[in-house]
Amino acid sequence: MTAAKDQNKTPASDASRDATDYPEVHPGRHHDAQRSMQTLVFLHGGNVGNWSWDPQVLAFGDYNILTLHLPAFGARFEEAWEGLESAADDVAALIADEVSEGGVHLVGMSLGGVIALHVAARHPELVDSVMITGTPVTGVGQAARAFQRMQLKLIGSEWYWRFQAGAYGMVDDERELFTEHGVKLKAENLRAIMDEMDPGGLPEKLDSYQGPVLALVGAKEPKVVQKSFEALRAKLPQVITRVVPGMHHQWNIENPILFNSVLRKWISEEGLHQILVDPQAAKPARGAKAAPAEQPSEAPESEDRDADLPAPPVQEAEAKKSGKLGGKIDPRKLDPKKLAFKKKAPQKGDHPESAADTGK
Repeated sequence: MTAAKDQNKTPASDASRDATDYPEVHPGRHHDAQRSMQTLVFLHGGNVGNWSWDPQVLAFGDYNILTLHLPAFGARFEEAWEGLESAADDVAALIADEVSEGGVHLVGMSLGGVIALHVAARHPELVDSVMITGTPVTGVGQAARAFQRMQLKLIGSEWYWRFQAGAYGMVDDERELFTEHGVKLKAENLRAIMDEMDPGGLPEKLDSYQGPVLALVGAKEPKVVQKSFEALRAKLPQVITRVVPGMHHQWNIENPILFNSVLRKWISEEGLHQILVDPQAAKPARGAKAAPAEQPSEAPESEDRDADLPAPPVQEAEAKKSGKLGGKIDPRKLDPKKLAFKKKAPQKGDHPESAADTGK
């Protein structure tokens, strides 16, 4: 555990974000008299620090919150990575220290999601529910592994982390924190994490955890993440898998309002936000032709790229093709009787627009 833990028992409202000194312990600020104060535990991904959960810390003042510095990141960037099981035991130790009664709601992003599964497998008595997102467990191909290790040569460059921040959809101060934190990371630690995660696999005794599990993936994430759903369903029959339309990997920062809404619905009633898409229901029947329109559950073209590493720069989308009424038209000169616009009947697989898509 980091020695900073005992120095950082500061409410989030009083703490300014710092790349390596963000607090781990955030006492609840708004107590609900109708229920005991529950605890949320947020586990960050492999390219960020615990500061990345600040939008959630600010939004969940009615919960006690723990944002652990994972080994090799944040305040612990000087420490050596000792493995997923060791990291999971660190999380369990912090929970045991800070939570006097009841289990916790575990929330993990990418690497943090893998660690959350290890916590549930090794310490099921500490966990009431699990929500993971962007969590690959089926491994990546040789080409992706080689590309990742080439990138390790660039991690000391600020421009590299600024480019990655843009690929994640980060803006303003998130870019600065991401860059400040990224240049501190050690190549040997990231290589050790890749070596452990690249083959894929789920923790032993994961089926000993019988509580609810929600596994999510942003529709714009690499396909390798969504491919992990099948392995999760085979090991955890109770797992619910869903796709988040329009979202990239780090969507708790990209769209914190949506992320917070999805999380609150899950931990308060084990409910599912209406925007979430069932990847199994969205697939066309065998032998049926896929609809020409892009389905929200589809992931980008990249098959095996690690979820913690954004794709290379993509070209801008092609300009929309002009229709039969292309060019500039004066609407005052159109005869409405000759324009027989018909409302398109809803097609199977279509999904209603949600206010969360627009960030409202």
